Amino acid sequence: MEFNSALPIYMQVMTSIKRDIVTGRMMPGDKLPSVRDMAVDYTINPNTVSRVYRELESEGICFTKRGMGTFVTEDVSRVEQLRAEMAGELVERFLDGMHQLGISGEEALQMIRAEQEARGR
Repeated sequence: MEFNSALPIYMQVMTSIKRDIVTGRMMPGDKLPSVRDMAVDYTINPNTVSRVYRELESEGICFTKRGMGTFVTEDVSRVEQLRAEMAGELVERFLDGMHQLGISGEEALQMIRAEQEARGR
């Protein structure tokens, strides 16, 4: 993973894990890699991974079983809530960008529809 220097690394790793959860690459109840394995995978400090896991746990996205590791929440409604939150953030950024270009909401919708048709979706 290439990191954006404008954002803290731990936040970028959190976003990556959240994306894996909402897209189904990681399922409710799945075990996350150990702190050391995750640090190697992302080529980051293990302390950063520990912070990622603590933050995800505080958000109710993961939980830790002492001596067993960290797991994705088994609460499917929390995963759906996370998905909605992430989608909302994307929509907000999109609309802000369109507004900066002077494009109205209706024009943006027309552009989205045209793009969907062009892609055959």
